[in-house]
Amino acid sequence: MATLDYVDVPPCATRLRSDKPNQDLRPAPKVVTSLPRPDHSPVRSTSSPITQPTSPSKTGPNITSMLLSSALQLPTNAPSTPRIQGKRGAPRLLSTRDPLSIPITTVNFRRFVAKSGPIFWLQDRVEEIVLWKRSWKYTLVWMAGYAFLCYFPRLIFLIPHAVILCVLLAMHPAIRKGNNLDALPPKSVQPVPPTQASEGSADWLANLQAIQNLMGAVSDAHDFALKFVPYLTYSTPYSGTILSLLLATFLFLIPVVHMLPVRTTCLILGLLPFCFTHPFTQHSLIPTLRSTFQSTSNALRFRAWRAVDDDNLEDKHWRTELREVELWENERWVPGPNGGSEENAPPEGTWSKANLKPGERKAWTRGRDGWSGVSDDGTGEVSNLTFSLSPGWFFVETEDWRPDLEGSWIGPGEADESGWVYTNDSWLDPHPYPLEEWRSSGGMTRRRRWTRRIYYNPTPSV
Repeated sequence: MATLDYVDVPPCATRLRSDKPNQDLRPAPKVVTSLPRPDHSPVRSTSSPITQPTSPSKTGPNITSMLLSSALQLPTNAPSTPRIQGKRGAPRLLSTRDPLSIPITTVNFRRFVAKSGPIFWLQDRVEEIVLWKRSWKYTLVWMAGYAFLCYFPRLIFLIPHAVILCVLLAMHPAIRKGNNLDALPPKSVQPVPPTQASEGSADWLANLQAIQNLMGAVSDAHDFALKFVPYLTYSTPYSGTILSLLLATFLFLIPVVHMLPVRTTCLILGLLPFCFTHPFTQHSLIPTLRSTFQSTSNALRFRAWRAVDDDNLEDKHWRTELREVELWENERWVPGPNGGSEENAPPEGTWSKANLKPGERKAWTRGRDGWSGVSDDGTGEVSNLTFSLSPGWFFVETEDWRPDLEGSWIGPGEADESGWVYTNDSWLDPHPYPLEEWRSSGGMTRRRRWTRRIYYNPTPSV
């Protein structure tokens, strides 16, 4: 592997291959390695967005059957009670009350879709309050109510009465119709409101849409929490350190908690989420702090990552020369079907390697130019990658591909927290974040550099 140790190569330069024939008759060995495993993109993306049903359809009664038939394909020998199979005398819980059956699943799913409206109504109201989506006065009233409960904590026992009183007052006919109490006939009985939406109606489809989005949110939360599971199951060497740290802090906090004012502590802890979700914090304060300390944060994370890799190196790696090979990941953004349809709403789109245009950069490339791809069609959907290393060079076995979080190939502070460098539709004008004018124009790109270390071992491999 030829190197230029006597000159400084600019970061924007692309190294050219020599036209002179190679006189070395020994072919470079082919080393097969797996592709990098990119983490979840900071911008949520899907390769095939699904259109949302927003109006009733004549095929409404068949939607449930189509969903279940396409999503549930049970094997012929599937047990009817998988959770209690082989456990004699196990208590029958709610999750195992009825046996597994497609007809029961279909009936319960239809009932749940029709009756789940209040659940998602409450979810929307909580989201409006916590995320300041309705009005700042509306959220401040709830914050004041929480502060009042912190000052008089015994009033918590009156919350059930207050909730039922609010429901009765909200449903009172005089308040709903705007009439005077004297104008109502004595002992008037109001008709019972509809308890569920009819199948195929607009409300029924809205419930189905809410169920779909809730399933996606639960899956995203599961994927986010899954990253911390190895630290709790002793699958990493840091579990023992975490256990020692938790025990030390637990013993330290035992005498400290008696000195903390309970009301003030609950007030601060309860109001902090509202301060964090305020639009000023989300759209002004956090982006400013992130842009100010982004390069420093990326550098510290990269140093910590490299320190862990260095700690895992073996003696044979320390006694020889270490170098790096690089790989480039390229993606393109395309607007979604409903992108920019709402007024003052940012256009939605997807980041994906499948969005790359024919004839442009390939999904995975060995060179910075973006043309030396790992597959001829440019899709990048391959399971491994073949590198031609000079004789005696091997990949470090104790580590994998690492993203260049600092963006050292483009300049300091030019990469986001995941190492992505964003460019316009022509792969020019690099920025650490996508510009709104690029979104409005309907196209932008990004690329990320991956590195992996190799070491020199003069002993020929068997």
